[in-house]
Amino acid sequence: MNQDNNKVVSNGYNDSSESIDLIDLLMQLWKGKVTIIAFAVAAIILAVIYLFVAKEKWTSEAIITLPDSGQIANYNNAMGVLYDTGAPTIVDVQQRFFGRFNSAISALSEQLDNQAKPEKLTIEETVKGQPVPLKVSYVATSAGEAQKTLNTYIQQINKRVVTELDEDLQTSINSKVDDLKVDLATKEKIAQEKKDKRLEILNQALIVAQQSNIKNTLVQQAETLSEDTLFVLGSDALSSIIKNEATRPLPLDESYFGARQALLAINALKSKPDTTYAFRYVMKPSLPIRRDSPKKGLTLVLGALVGLIIGSGVVLGRNALRNYKPVV
Repeated sequence: MNQDNNKVVSNGYNDSSESIDLIDLLMQLWKGKVTIIAFAVAAIILAVIYLFVAKEKWTSEAIITLPDSGQIANYNNAMGVLYDTGAPTIVDVQQRFFGRFNSAISALSEQLDNQAKPEKLTIEETVKGQPVPLKVSYVATSAGEAQKTLNTYIQQINKRVVTELDEDLQTSINSKVDDLKVDLATKEKIAQEKKDKRLEILNQALIVAQQSNIKNTLVQQAETLSEDTLFVLGSDALSSIIKNEATRPLPLDESYFGARQALLAINALKSKPDTTYAFRYVMKPSLPIRRDSPKKGLTLVLGALVGLIIGSGVVLGRNALRNYKPVV
């Protein structure tokens, strides 16, 4: 029974002591309010100074996706002329352009980050798990600079990609033209050899007819004659045939004229890199209206809190030193 009473008395004493200590702590802080406020004001002043001298950060953002069919129409048409039924589809061409653009701008981001004075150019997925569209952002010290620089970098990469693909196209065109010229020359040479061979056979038949004194045709149907029996046509007929064969054009087949038509179509191709784009804007580079840092309101609030905490610590520490009594 006595132990329970002692415990109750003890607990009451402890609660009373804690209450007294808390009240005493608050009273100390209240008495030192001038010092605390002074520290808070000083911290706010330092925060204001920081806001004036700190380098601002503004972020401009753009969203890009695959180019429209019209933006790559010239390239796509050229590929169709070059490869006919084996040409890549419009989707393949769109992905080729945008893939090159994505790789190039990602490489630029790494390059800018590794400079002596790093620049922050970020490329990320707009929708997680989907390769397109992409969000491209750039951080600068002013809103206008961020927007202008981001637009400049995007246009530079676009020009580089379009130029590279246009050069690839020109290389393919030149290679195809050379192949067609070689093919046409081969077909012409073969046709000429066929013509020369035909004239050689006819001339030989004429010699035989003259030696055999065959002047007039001895048969009614010349279509059934072989090369060895053409002399029966007679020297007069053979002379006329030889004269006619010598002035006839080369015996070229349809494949020759198909190759000729393809060569003319390819030679008519014209490069238009100025109207070709490797991407399409979903959202053009924005002009930011709020800076990323420093945050004015947050900086001032944090400054005031830090000042209050430091001021309170100084007041409590000073009072603790005053009331300190060494144990004898």
